[in-house]
Amino acid sequence: MPKSDALDLYAKVEDLLGVKEAAPALYAHYFLFLNSINFDSILDVGCGSGDFLLQVKNALAPQKLLGIDLSPVMIEESIKKGIHAQAIDLCGLDDTFDVITAVFDMLNYLDKPRLERLLLCIEAQLNPGGYFLCDINTLYGFEEVAVGSFIVDDGDRFLTIDSDFEDGVYASEFTLFEKDTEGHYCKSQEIIEQYYYAVEKIEASLGNMKLVAANDISLYGYEVDKNFLVFQKKG
Repeated sequence: MPKSDALDLYAKVEDLLGVKEAAPALYAHYFLFLNSINFDSILDVGCGSGDFLLQVKNALAPQKLLGIDLSPVMIEESIKKGIHAQAIDLCGLDDTFDVITAVFDMLNYLDKPRLERLLLCIEAQLNPGGYFLCDINTLYGFEEVAVGSFIVDDGDRFLTIDSDFEDGVYASEFTLFEKDTEGHYCKSQEIIEQYYYAVEKIEASLGNMKLVAANDISLYGYEVDKNFLVFQKKG
């Protein structure tokens, strides 16, 4: 995962990135599947500001709902929305769930060793027969949608993002200028990396889970830029 400073910087600018505008189309795939199964408990890994779990809570009302994220800033936002959330690493969590989710390309932020570790921990914390739902970026999503420069200014914040994709690694340099209480601009700068994984690579990292569904998603045009994946832990 990105270091905590990078996660906190991302948390400050997430609302400027168009994520919330694209979220409903992505969430629809999750809810279509969740509505087709019976479950009492759900964990969202990398829950961010809690928007996804808030919709789960309101629409499906599971008995147990938890969000975890490594960014304390994000956890504070989740808690403000009435979501039970903790700033904790998944592998340090002592609990099990019927469903675990990782929404909005969370897996792509992990290099191969961390991805394999995460999948093992997900398997350990899923109940037998439970489901792991996630989405990952396609090669097109990295090469054609994400690469380039992005600039946005909302008056109090001026953000630039310069991104490149090479050898399966997508690197984005975030530079943020934000006003302090006296009206002066303060600068923050971090590099956040993501990693491309074909669906077959994810499958190859599985232990006691199997892929049971895979859907193509086009969030930013007509080409497939994400894959929605469902894994089930063997009983």
